[in-house]
Amino acid sequence: MLKKLFGFDPTTTTVRTELLAGLTTFLTMSYILAVNPAMFSQLEGMTAGAVFTATALAAIVGTLAMAFIGKLPFGLAPGMGLNAFFVYTVCMGMGYSWQFALTAVFIEGIIFIILTLTNLREAIVNAIPTSLKNAIGAGIGLFIAFIGLQNAGIVVNNDATLVSLGDITSGSPLLGIIGILITGFLVVKNVRGGLLIGILITAIIGIPMGITEFNGIVSSPHSVSDIFCQFEWENIFTLDMLVVVFTFMFIDMFDTIGTLVGVCTKANMIDKDGKIPRVKEAFMADALATTVGACLGTSTTTTYVESASGVAQGGRSGLTAFAVAVCFVISLFFSPLFLAIPAAATAPVLIIVGLFMMSPIKNIPFDEYTESIPAFITIIMMPFVYSISDGILMGMISYVLLNMVCMKFNRITPAMYILATLFILKYIFI
Repeated sequence: MLKKLFGFDPTTTTVRTELLAGLTTFLTMSYILAVNPAMFSQLEGMTAGAVFTATALAAIVGTLAMAFIGKLPFGLAPGMGLNAFFVYTVCMGMGYSWQFALTAVFIEGIIFIILTLTNLREAIVNAIPTSLKNAIGAGIGLFIAFIGLQNAGIVVNNDATLVSLGDITSGSPLLGIIGILITGFLVVKNVRGGLLIGILITAIIGIPMGITEFNGIVSSPHSVSDIFCQFEWENIFTLDMLVVVFTFMFIDMFDTIGTLVGVCTKANMIDKDGKIPRVKEAFMADALATTVGACLGTSTTTTYVESASGVAQGGRSGLTAFAVAVCFVISLFFSPLFLAIPAAATAPVLIIVGLFMMSPIKNIPFDEYTESIPAFITIIMMPFVYSISDGILMGMISYVLLNMVCMKFNRITPAMYILATLFILKYIFI
């Protein structure tokens, strides 16, 4: 039954491992339950309680779709970066209402469903060269490690140098470092469930430090009636709507592609032809989640790179995703308890998983510079510009241009020419 429902294979994993992996993934991505309400409540008419419920429900729907349709160990939720674009660019910057932005997200979801049915998104994934696929995994490793360092306050903003070392002798940075040591010890000793245990121990240590704060345990879910299906159709044929929809699509598509390629590469789930199993179904789950999320009242729902933490824990099937969805269901009723886990407690897992994600880098042919230079650009651009999608775009553009200049046209497929051209146009006009 588990194999039929979730693609569960008892020869490669166990039910216990899958459930632990799901819980680990949930704990590393549950920060969105705190971030989204804080961000969207800045918009008049979007209350924090309603956004919290919408965020959890969108994650539940999307992750269940991934579990049953995609049968892959990935969690979905409203995406970081996409939510900031929604609030700060579309609403506060361009001056449009949040109803306008929700309409754009809904249209994006419908378009993605159509593109998935036509296999276009799968074709894009298959057009990415093997060296770049390996680079994507490594780049995502650096990216999520950087997120972890930021979440703990170990790396902070510096106007002169962009980033610098935080105050690591106290507060969240100190707790994050303690967590890295604890989690690292558990990983070295091959303790089963070590990543999850590391999160819990670090959170407990944060109590006497005044970082982990409990504000109750149980609360009833808030209503989403004020933001449910609040669409604004009168502006759907404007140029601004076209630009907003296209931008949502571009970021979502390549963030999802990057996550699927990177995490599947790390988990050795890529087949001999370099293709991701059930990638079409995974994209369909992502598209359905975005469409339903817009109806619920939240920004684009996408596959989370933090799923790498569950994969590192041994998650290999949709049962892991199902466990993530169950955790989000529970969070609806125990939000004060789940939100008490501080970012400093989950940061060590992101940092150590970043290390795990670096392993595909050894498969990059560094002595073949037409392969290694674009791969290196892909790797460094993701953390440096804080974007998985930009890392992929810059890597593909550089791959095509460098091989063209070096007269190695046999390495460039027609699909790669088309993608590189579209990516260049994207940077010129958007």
